[in-house]
Amino acid sequence: MKEREAAASAAAPGSDKPESHWTADENAGDFISRLPDAILMTIISLLPTKDGGRTPVLSRHWRHLWRSAPLNLEVSAPIPGAPASSVPPSAVSQIISKHHGPVRRFYFHCPRGDFYAQAGSWFHSLALAKIHEINVRNVSLPASALRAASSTLAVAQICQCDFPGEGIVPAMNFRVLKQLTLAFLYISVDFFHGLLSGCHALESLYLDGVCVSGRLRVSSPTLKSMSIGLHDSAHGLAEVVIEDAPSLERLLLPHADGEVEGHVTVRFIRAPKLEILGPVFQVLELLLFQGIYPVSSVNPMRTVKVLALWSSGEKLYKVLNILRWFPCLEKLYVIFRQHFRMGEGNEPQHDPLHHIECLQTSLKKVVFKSFLGHKKQVDFAKFFVLNAKVLKKMELEVYGDYKGEALAFQHRLLQVENRASQEAQFEFTSNCRHTEYVINKCIHDLSVADPFGRVGA
Repeated sequence: MKEREAAASAAAPGSDKPESHWTADENAGDFISRLPDAILMTIISLLPTKDGGRTPVLSRHWRHLWRSAPLNLEVSAPIPGAPASSVPPSAVSQIISKHHGPVRRFYFHCPRGDFYAQAGSWFHSLALAKIHEINVRNVSLPASALRAASSTLAVAQICQCDFPGEGIVPAMNFRVLKQLTLAFLYISVDFFHGLLSGCHALESLYLDGVCVSGRLRVSSPTLKSMSIGLHDSAHGLAEVVIEDAPSLERLLLPHADGEVEGHVTVRFIRAPKLEILGPVFQVLELLLFQGIYPVSSVNPMRTVKVLALWSSGEKLYKVLNILRWFPCLEKLYVIFRQHFRMGEGNEPQHDPLHHIECLQTSLKKVVFKSFLGHKKQVDFAKFFVLNAKVLKKMELEVYGDYKGEALAFQHRLLQVENRASQEAQFEFTSNCRHTEYVINKCIHDLSVADPFGRVGA
């Protein structure tokens, strides 16, 4: 036992004792160590920092592997909720100085304090020069750090950070950056436009609680997915202009409580492939424009195939009027909220004689989330049962299970025997996972075809 402890101590990172050469006989039963070094280094690079640092105790052979393997560096202050696998900020400088390999991923979430300024200096190290992924909060990002990582950075999450001065804008050139999240920070319009124009492979962009003075314009030939976390527009985004996004397929609008103070305007100039939109508020805190005119029945968005709407379930005509804006809609999600701020003034009225094109020709699936089954919600759902002529399926996500007599009773209330589409099927499910959670899980995951659907569906 003492001999093993001595060997582990000798192999530990930072030890100055001479290394012994590894032989096959020494680890005859260690099949993992027989793998090629390239594979072993990949395994180590995927481990959290603490676990990767412990691998040298497995054998002397692993000692030089840890020092050379790409590092997954997780840093967090020792506070409640911090990942158990993370290291304290006080250990970072020593790890960077003794680790000869590059840092593959740098995760730094700490309150502002003693290490705020020091965190910025870490980006000057050679270890962070070819970083692949950063997830940082409460740091000062030096201009040199962004320039140094421009050729290798693929994923960036930046929250509550200070950006460098405007002089860096022309110098930004991110060749492989595909996923970018900016959260709860202030950026100038010029900096944002310079950043976006310097991202030549960007596929997904998430703006959450971003404060900016002026109109935020989005132009990107590669951008496929964009998400805007709507917050108080007096302290955040007031207007976003999708100026030129020929590859944009979805615009997601997650929000935690279903209310926005003031108005947020999203204006579409060129987004010819946009198919997925929402959740849109049934009350008009979110103003949609196509070109210089508001989106309406006379200025519709014909590319949108999937739409999600927040609704109280009490103002059916509001939803129906919105449906007139999307004549080619194939899938509709209605997310019921019981404490939705209604705003009674000057509400538009639905004319039952006015043609709603998607109900007649394209709407094949309707999903009601948080369906409680009270009269107003039943009347709401029943309208689609009786009027959606090409409907294939209606899903009602409920709390609890509908079985036997309860299910038959709901079918009678919905008048499914009188459905407009004889092919329509009806399904009650107990999946009521929060829509915001589902959306946030797939903001950057482009493999998810329907970001509003059930998890795992």
